[in-house]
Amino acid sequence: MKEKQRYWFTFDAKASHQPLICQMSRKFDIIFNVRNANVTKDLGIIALELEGDRAVIKEAVKWMESHGVQVEPVEINTIE
Repeated sequence: MKEKQRYWFTFDAKASHQPLICQMSRKFDIIFNVRNANVTKDLGIIALELEGDRAVIKEAVKWMESHGVQVEPVEINTIE
């Protein structure tokens, strides 16, 4: 069953120079939608809405964390 979940992704300087969001979308059967972003040369904070099966979204989040990205769930009204 497909669902949508929203997360804050925080990228450090090293992670922000890699195409991790693109790689995640190709590696996992999910669709992403950028809801908000603030990226500098040292830090990137991006609010992403992920759509797909709950288990696949969970795997994708773990994969991002394994690449040094901090991932936290977001309250819907904070990025609407």
